[in-house]
Amino acid sequence: MRGGGKVRCVALWEWGDLSWPVNNEAEMNGPVLLFDGECGLCQALMGFVLRRDRSGRIKVAALQGKAGQTLLQRAELPTEDFDSLVFFPEVSRNDVLLRTDGVVAVFSEISGGWRKVGRFLGIFPRGFRDGGYRVIAKSRRRIFGNPRPKGLSDAAWADRILP
Repeated sequence: MRGGGKVRCVALWEWGDLSWPVNNEAEMNGPVLLFDGECGLCQALMGFVLRRDRSGRIKVAALQGKAGQTLLQRAELPTEDFDSLVFFPEVSRNDVLLRTDGVVAVFSEISGGWRKVGRFLGIFPRGFRDGGYRVIAKSRRRIFGNPRPKGLSDAAWADRILP
């Protein structure tokens, strides 16, 4: 993987009838979670993460979006495979965790008992965890449907959602 310089992101996040400016012009740093923006389950999980990350450190971006595509390219990952969660624990270092390794790391970042859930999941071998992940990834649209635009629950999230 190659290191990257600065990634500048300025956009307007629109979802439903609600919109807030998203301004993140400083060097992007901290944890960033990339998700399939065309997956209802994935969007619901991003809301879950944003609500439980009380420190407000984790930023999220759709794999298909500008920031997601930039980060995928910088990390030399495929830019058209949207069946994998991608987590950068510290985006400025370009460290990348995929699938359940990313899930375990995200849980260690969010508040409450979810850290314990992350530690518990981490006990299981990656191959076992990722096997279950792949089953859900292949059937997620059929089971959970398409995304349902609802607007953001909290305007404070706008700075944490990258274009």
